[in-house]
Amino acid sequence: MIKRPDTKAQRIKRHKRVRAKISGTPERPRLCVFRSLSNIYAQIIDDVNGNTLVSASSVEKDFGAGGNCEAAKKVGKLVAERALAKGIEEVVFDRGGYVYHGRVQNLAEGAREGGLKF
Repeated sequence: MIKRPDTKAQRIKRHKRVRAKISGTPERPRLCVFRSLSNIYAQIIDDVNGNTLVSASSVEKDFGAGGNCEAAKKVGKLVAERALAKGIEEVVFDRGGYVYHGRVQNLAEGAREGGLKF
């Protein structure tokens, strides 16, 4: 019998490895991405104080279909707009163990278009 790899466990392992090197500070917080099958979520987190400063997701009322690339780009622009309103301009991008491709890449591009620097 062939044992198949557990993709969720592999992603969590990659995420822990990245999080050992990346941390959000009050000057430069962490932009964290979570991607489910049907939605995408983004948070800007200050790891020193343990606070979520800004969040946005495709579950909010403004979005129709939340699991596609256009929604991911809208979420990126929305989180950037909310971050700039709070005075956050520079962030560290945390892709959460996901491949930088598709929805994760579109969210990052949307955040850059919205004015965040990373």
